[in-house]
Amino acid sequence: MKHYKKLIYLFIGIATISCNDYLDLDPISEETSGNAYESASQIEAALVGAYESFQSSEYYVWDNILFQDVRSDNCYAGGDNPEIFQIDFIDIEPTHSRLFTHWSNLYNAISKANLVLERVDDINDPLLTDERRNQIKGEAYFLRSYHYFTLVKLWGSVPLILNTITSTDSESVNVPRASIEEVYAQITTDLETAANLLPDIYGIDASINKARATAGAAHALAAKAYAQQPNADYAAVLNHIEAVESSTANYQLIPYSQLFDGNNYNNAESIIEVQYLGGNEGNFGPQLLLPPSVSGDTWRKFVTPSVDLVNAFDEQGDTVRKNAAILFEEVQWVDEFWGNTQGSSIPFSFKWKNANGFASADNTYLLRYGDIVLLKAEAYNELTQLGNAIIEVNKIRNRAGLPELTTAQSNSQEALRNTILKERRLELFQEGQRWDDLARYNQLVATMNNLIEIDLRNGSPVNYNMTEAKKILPIPQQELDRNPALVQNPL
Repeated sequence: MKHYKKLIYLFIGIATISCNDYLDLDPISEETSGNAYESASQIEAALVGAYESFQSSEYYVWDNILFQDVRSDNCYAGGDNPEIFQIDFIDIEPTHSRLFTHWSNLYNAISKANLVLERVDDINDPLLTDERRNQIKGEAYFLRSYHYFTLVKLWGSVPLILNTITSTDSESVNVPRASIEEVYAQITTDLETAANLLPDIYGIDASINKARATAGAAHALAAKAYAQQPNADYAAVLNHIEAVESSTANYQLIPYSQLFDGNNYNNAESIIEVQYLGGNEGNFGPQLLLPPSVSGDTWRKFVTPSVDLVNAFDEQGDTVRKNAAILFEEVQWVDEFWGNTQGSSIPFSFKWKNANGFASADNTYLLRYGDIVLLKAEAYNELTQLGNAIIEVNKIRNRAGLPELTTAQSNSQEALRNTILKERRLELFQEGQRWDDLARYNQLVATMNNLIEIDLRNGSPVNYNMTEAKKILPIPQQELDRNPALVQNPL
């Protein structure tokens, strides 16, 4: 029940019932079909369980960094886990254990959202107002969409399951893959529905407004989905971004250092973030990334910023974002890309600032306005409104203390497209965006195959052998064995 307690503290005021009503509930999985979901408190508890997937799914805790930053040109694998090195070298087999873990966790999260959507209209409880009922629907639609967006970016076409599965019949459980277009259509439909059902804010408490889906969050995610889908609809992207910017939530850029100092979560730039309280309700991710001086341990960490990434910061003279995102420290282990000797100074991912023994209170941004500003620039550029695109990019550069774009950086659509991609890399490092950005810009194969990374143990460059097939992950072998209706991705 501890996850319920955590989110209940964040959701104070979402209903006119007491916290004790939540805490006295048996786990939802133990309720029977005869007595489950008859009261406002029970459907609120089910919704809390749906949100809890952001904390319980390892993908959202830190594996998104592995599959986005380590798999791309941003970071190297560290530590001693062979499967993380396989991600780094883009050599991922269907039997890779993390594939099945994330596939299962994401579909479990979708099932929780589906259950809320199925049951909420059947609740006949005067404590559940029509306004709150609609909000619950909007929140569940948002959550389902967020997880399907994650799935389709990782695996391409995936089974589209829009109701809870209550039968073990093969027709019910052996669901074939929907097309990528069908999945995106469902995502954007759900998000547009959610945006109409959700409020801009729930009140004056930022820790609630940033913990829960709002209209702004639905519009922001819809903008990202319309841009990422196979045939991007940049007019729709702009429409949804305009809705974000007109929200009474008043999203705005704040000083970059404040975004990641560990003391300013639930800020004006945050649209929605995963909330951690520390202790038993802590975030284990920071301990896996932070240097010994911060983490208090001496073992080699699992994610190391790449030489290419550090050079990208230095080429721009981008000290503000580099200092917020990377910390160099001498270590006693040997890193094959940074010195290859004990005592070398190597970089660490530093956007989380507090480790606290695998129990950090550092939050994770799911959506923030800086990302949306650069997406707006991308949309303007793709719609050949280069002047407007330059204005948006310069907002981000000004915030980072960088000069405005030069003519060479912005004198054509192609030049500006490359500039925006580079800007997103520096702005969003360690936020689980890089692989998706390269995929959207159709630069994954070229970027990874042209990347020069020297293994100092032998002086040889790494051959990533990137192919079109490797843009998406293999379907987990365990899922193929269980569901004969599935077909494997090209390997």
